[in-house]
Amino acid sequence: MSAGEAAAAAAERDLALPEADSSAAAFFDVDNTMMRGASIYYFARGLASRKLFTMRDLAMFAWGQAAFRIRGTENAEHIGTAKEAALAFVAGQKVSDLITLCEEIYDDVLADRIWTGTRTLALQHLDAGQQVWLVTATPVELARVIAHRLGLTGALGTVAETVDGVYTGRLVGNLLHGPAKSEAVRALAAREGLDLARCFAYSDSSNDLPMLKTVGHPHAVNPDSDLRDHAKEHEWPVHDFRTGRKVTMIALPAAAGAGALAGGVAAGVALRRHYKNS
Repeated sequence: MSAGEAAAAAAERDLALPEADSSAAAFFDVDNTMMRGASIYYFARGLASRKLFTMRDLAMFAWGQAAFRIRGTENAEHIGTAKEAALAFVAGQKVSDLITLCEEIYDDVLADRIWTGTRTLALQHLDAGQQVWLVTATPVELARVIAHRLGLTGALGTVAETVDGVYTGRLVGNLLHGPAKSEAVRALAAREGLDLARCFAYSDSSNDLPMLKTVGHPHAVNPDSDLRDHAKEHEWPVHDFRTGRKVTMIALPAAAGAGALAGGVAAGVALRRHYKNS
């Protein structure tokens, strides 16, 4: 099963509200679109503060992030390293325990980093009777918590395999990143009876162009330079909620896709060292 198919199959609707416009929906990226910075960074920071990562896991992520930042691009080796370390962490853990951690970390750290402007856009779609879904490479458990806390319909995220409520340490498909997001949106639209020509998508990253091009109404939010240029060329709406158009990511520059995963735990290394030395 592909990452997009897995994400759509795992998608759960959090809201059962009447839908006045049931054939349209809005799809929102998370990192730097719905919230400031990378969600997985703050999740990793929360795990590090609870001493739930080993130094070996953290070192693996740190290496991947260092290579990513030097070269400025993702490649299969770095993505594989980040993925293996993350899966090694969750293998054998209960899904219920991870969900509890996600809820705690959202309330402690993520809630204050939601862009008010982007959330307002999402609520406008809900007010119009349309579904609103998050679409992110972040683990689906964390994505669902974010969607639930924001009052959205649901979330599409990276799916980890489970057996009897316990993680096996394998993914179903792969990371929900790049073209996989478009595939997930198409699969969900088929399931929900959505007309993609009437749907909306919002993202900050040119990596999400496949998803943005899938719908009839693409929007750029806090865009990177490539996406801003593309949006301008194609006359897409652009929303920028950053003060003075300056990215306000704390502690780490934003890294798209799997690079953010690696960067998140690299930051956890620094945080853990800070705790040990303070």
